[in-house]
Amino acid sequence: MKPPAESRTPQSSDRRAEPTVPGEAASNFIADIIDADIGADRLAGRLQTRFPPEPNGFLHVGHAKAICLNFKMAEKLPQGRCNLRLDDTNPDAEDDAFVRSIQDDVRWLGFDPKDRVYFASDYFGQLYEFALRLVDRGLAYVDSQTAEEIKENRGNYHKVGKDSPFRERTPSDNRALLERMRTGEFDEGACVLRAKTAMDHKNVLMRDPLIYRIKKASHHRTGSSWSIYPMYDFAHPLSDAIEGVTHSLCTLEFESHRPLYDWFVEQVGGFDPVPRQIEFARLNLGYTILSKRKLTQLVSEGRVAGWDDPRMPTIAGMRRRGYLPESLRTFCERIGVAKRDGIVDVSLLEHRLREDLNAHADRTMAVLDPLKIVLSNFPQDETFSFEVPVHPEHASRGTRSVTLTREIFVEREDFMEVPAKKWFRLAPGQEVRLRGACIIRCEEAKKDADGRISELVCTWDPESKGGSPADGRKIKGTLHWISAKDAVRAEVRLYDRLFSVEDPEGQEGTSFVDHLNPHSLVLARDALVHRDISAQPALYRVQFERLGYFCVDPESSSERPIFNRTIGLKDSWAKLADKDG
Repeated sequence: MKPPAESRTPQSSDRRAEPTVPGEAASNFIADIIDADIGADRLAGRLQTRFPPEPNGFLHVGHAKAICLNFKMAEKLPQGRCNLRLDDTNPDAEDDAFVRSIQDDVRWLGFDPKDRVYFASDYFGQLYEFALRLVDRGLAYVDSQTAEEIKENRGNYHKVGKDSPFRERTPSDNRALLERMRTGEFDEGACVLRAKTAMDHKNVLMRDPLIYRIKKASHHRTGSSWSIYPMYDFAHPLSDAIEGVTHSLCTLEFESHRPLYDWFVEQVGGFDPVPRQIEFARLNLGYTILSKRKLTQLVSEGRVAGWDDPRMPTIAGMRRRGYLPESLRTFCERIGVAKRDGIVDVSLLEHRLREDLNAHADRTMAVLDPLKIVLSNFPQDETFSFEVPVHPEHASRGTRSVTLTREIFVEREDFMEVPAKKWFRLAPGQEVRLRGACIIRCEEAKKDADGRISELVCTWDPESKGGSPADGRKIKGTLHWISAKDAVRAEVRLYDRLFSVEDPEGQEGTSFVDHLNPHSLVLARDALVHRDISAQPALYRVQFERLGYFCVDPESSSERPIFNRTIGLKDSWAKLADKDG
């Protein structure tokens, strides 16, 4: 069965990003800032950025924007550098598999950090010494309140915080307690190390923030060496400072963290340069979820087949679906870097992808829902071969041979027993052109015991080899097809958008999982593909004529070829939106 392409009517959202003209790069205010810093000679010849993911999941398309931004900004000076640093401060959620996938994704996108791959865990010793320095200066203390008490006493935007009863412990007592935390004497939750800032600060994050907590968990790199781990808000800015980062580029949700980051760097002291944090709008993409927590939920609940499921917006999933890295890079450049959040129209990404695949992908024919045709006047044991272009715009790629035999297959949806008005495909008594081969005429439709069309009996016009009738008569319909001789059975996975509404998180009274598209994956298990492409390597990209762009799945084999639909030839969602409007 060949399913309809997309059957759920899309819904619109008010949170739209500024429109971008296809083919033009949008504005980038961060590039303007760095250019100004370079022009004013504020950097003393140094330019250092970093991409700092947490290894607690796979990277997604939002991270692709951050990767491109950080690596491209570093290229503004010949000696500019961009580090890949994995902020691995939470051993409960981190895994070596995530570490490997992150490095693979960055390199696949076209950026090579070479030997500049670092981990926050590289600095655990230094970070601990920094914490001791704050303790000795009376700027940090060990708090023995419970987590619930700390949360309650911190207050909120409308209510100032309340000092901990342990806030006035002496530096010597705090050092002794911290060292006992370090050696594992206390249970998890027994105490934490907090900075001593101000409990009445307007920014709740600045109210005696946590620095260290006890975690008796094995770390993916340091094993059981540590019983305490630094909080992200402590480790992140100080790791930047240790690495000599000049521009710490992060998304807008970290804007309220900036005073805290600056406080830690200033109080530890001795850093040159001092990182300058600049926030930009994260990527919010239509019909997509980019919350790592929610993506983790989709994986853990089995709603997708894993982090690299081709429906997922992860870089690994997009790679497996057949995306080209240059499509993602160009898309990130075109949407620009802004200060205001909004939803970017996913069709901008899809448009870029179609442009690149159109130039990149070879052409072939495949049939997803085969309907058998017997050419009754075709010689029983003969074959005719025809050459069709591998790519219509690139003659240098050569031609592909297709073989016409007595038995061929077309798409079931290309036949209509009682044709509608202006139906130019197969119907009783109607002629069509087989792409690159000949003209055939439908004479009879045979049915099985259930009344389903099981076979068509047709005749072919021997004078129409190549698809042009000798008498010049007009044939309006052209079908893709495959012969019994060329055909290899394959599984074709028809992937579509994972969600059926543009803003799955913005629908009042519902959960994002309520808007999963039930047609995001439809399997065509009995598809037929040309034997020439049945044994192509993983991620080989090809256009199945009239059907869309596809790639070979990594699980494919010569015994069981598997193809993933990357994207259709046209944006059928746009048609649905126009109709709905």
